[in-house]
Amino acid sequence: MKSYSCIMVEKRGDVLGITLNRPEIGNAFNSELIEELTEVFGSVQDEIRTIVLTGAGKVFCAGADLNWMKRMAEFTEEENYADARAMDKMFYTIDVCPKPVVAKVNGAAIAGGMGFLAVSDVVIASKAAKFGFTEVNLGIIPAVVSPYVMSKIGYSQTRSLFLSAEVVSAEKVKEIGLVHEIVQPELLDARVDELVKDLSKGGSSAQAVCKRWIRELKEMDIERAREESARIIAGLRVSPEGQEGIRAFLEKRKPTWVKGDK
Repeated sequence: MKSYSCIMVEKRGDVLGITLNRPEIGNAFNSELIEELTEVFGSVQDEIRTIVLTGAGKVFCAGADLNWMKRMAEFTEEENYADARAMDKMFYTIDVCPKPVVAKVNGAAIAGGMGFLAVSDVVIASKAAKFGFTEVNLGIIPAVVSPYVMSKIGYSQTRSLFLSAEVVSAEKVKEIGLVHEIVQPELLDARVDELVKDLSKGGSSAQAVCKRWIRELKEMDIERAREESARIIAGLRVSPEGQEGIRAFLEKRKPTWVKGDK
């Protein structure tokens, strides 16, 4: 497994663990971390079933690295544009990754760090974690993450959190749909392991199609959605994975992609 300067990547069976690894500065991201995450999420191998994203130490992600922000303040507008496009490419690559992405939020997620929650499929958070879009306090806005955040939590909640810059509890972000489950800090690892085990029971190809279909469905009118949904399920029913899954169900056995006692 390739080594990186800002993240740790570990393959455990068919699970890929990715850890933001700058704990001394709250796993804040810079251009190197952005490049590394884009590379890893953009080159996930077929044998990987699930990806778990977390942070080293006590913080999940504190947003942008202050030293990096100082350099950006000296950039031209065009240089800042290129930098922002690189950040968006990272979030987009995670968002369209065909594998289920689980965010294991071990601590605070602030500013750009909230973007990782918006592009993950399932978010499990420590009860002790805090959350906030604090960019307006710096005279900027959470622009790059905004398409992903608003898609996930809606117009009204996005307006409230972006404008207030309020740092809120795990309960609040669960209430609005940015976090799916809250657990006590000491139970976080075990709950994520349990979830990963459940995700591995699904067909890998079906999960990839499901993720793509959900993204496309947001932009469709009802008539096109009706037609496309019928074509998708028809194709999956006759696919090798679909045929095996249906046979396994009828024969009261596990499909071939489920290993051991999962």
